Amino acid sequence: MTNARVRVVVADDEPLARDRVRMMLASRPGYEIVAEAGDGPAAVQAIVSHAPDVVFLDIKMPELDGFEVIAALRHLATPPAIVFTTAFRSYALQAFEVGAIDYLLKPFDADRFAQALARAEARRPRDAGTSLDPALVALLESLRDAQLARAEQARAEHAYPERFLVRGAKRLYFVRTGDIEWADAQGNYVRLHALGRKHMVRDTMAAFVAKLPADRFVRVHRSIVVSVDHIQHLEPHVRGEYVITLRDGTRVTSSRAYAETLRALLR
Repeated sequence: MTNARVRVVVADDEPLARDRVRMMLASRPGYEIVAEAGDGPAAVQAIVSHAPDVVFLDIKMPELDGFEVIAALRHLATPPAIVFTTAFRSYALQAFEVGAIDYLLKPFDADRFAQALARAEARRPRDAGTSLDPALVALLESLRDAQLARAEQARAEHAYPERFLVRGAKRLYFVRTGDIEWADAQGNYVRLHALGRKHMVRDTMAAFVAKLPADRFVRVHRSIVVSVDHIQHLEPHVRGEYVITLRDGTRVTSSRAYAETLRALLR
């Protein structure tokens, strides 16, 4: 592979998201961010002007979304490798259909980011002298891309959200799934208890529980679900019920209908 620095454009309307990519590339001297963009038209202009090797591209951006940015670049003789960075799982298959080499779900960690860079490196031009038939290379790449698309789609369909969007009085914010200690139903809402604060999510308890990983959360009552990691201890109660004490001292009582689920934790 050539020793030239990898030129990168970062396009995302969230400054913190751009900062994260910049931070992850800071320890990699072979990479250079040549431009950043906060909306679709600026992303197109940056890519045309700087001819980057790799673009980290958000999907939901003002004026032009990520797919419209790619459509605007169809005339480029040597298009960059596109890595989508998004909080939305539902666009994975469409992303690979338009030629993206990877699809990073926010918030992604350093290992997942490194995988995306490896795929980008694999797409860079090789040194002269290769004996592979270009048609064969194209076929192999198309087969690989189709496999990646199927794998990413399957992962997206079975993945659990890493955070929940919460509407506050004046703003929207996220609560990490791993920070949720327990949750209870409140009419048409589910109240999340996380890091000593309460957050209201508009959802039914059944729908909310379906979004939680079953190995990390357990439903103990039709109106209550608790994080397994935050259970301090269980005490048998009347009629097959249990009193559950969480690490912060909160005590909730299970219902008999969920007794077997709790007993399974004790085995």
